[in-house]
Amino acid sequence: MLFDLDGTLVDTVPFILACVRHAFHGEASTPSDAEWMAGIGTPLHLQLAQFARGPDQVERLLARYREFWREHHDELTRCFPGALETVSALAAGGHRLAVVTAKTGHGALRSLRHTGLLPFMGAVIAADSCANSKPHPEPVLLALERLGASAERAALLGDAVHDVAAARAARVAALGAGWGATAPAALLAAGAGRVLSDIRELPSVLARLEAEAA
Repeated sequence: MLFDLDGTLVDTVPFILACVRHAFHGEASTPSDAEWMAGIGTPLHLQLAQFARGPDQVERLLARYREFWREHHDELTRCFPGALETVSALAAGGHRLAVVTAKTGHGALRSLRHTGLLPFMGAVIAADSCANSKPHPEPVLLALERLGASAERAALLGDAVHDVAAARAARVAALGAGWGATAPAALLAAGAGRVLSDIRELPSVLARLEAEAA
């Protein structure tokens, strides 16, 4: 079982938007919340480049974003209700688990440690773990390789269309997290096989997928 991190396991979308506002404060233009959320799931520097005038501004915005992120991370990063308990139950039931995220490895590990999720993860694939990021299938395939798992018996849960695209490209079951940054209808339109309304539904969904595979 593979998980996206922000907007799927951890409730950080408001925090991300606050980081963006801090980064763009005083600049000539600032992306709207909707514009930024449309790109959630891709690496930060690529998102910033879409709204910056050039590489120098990207570096300035990146530094401001990370400054705010480091200062406020612990107070504004928490698991979604039921996420820690669901992950713990899946691990206890023998599922091999991994995170596939567009965060850097440093940022992902800090969030996973802070929320108590890290001990359950057999692999953490971040934006700097491989050459390509979601929606490319490479990070998903790398996670499966590190878990020693096959795509045919795997699923990925994420809240962005990039998660769905990466799952489908890697030929794993694509599950949508309907509580994150993207509307359930958009996740279904992107090709999610199912969209969950609560992460606590996941064990029963996986049981159905396993029964179908059998």
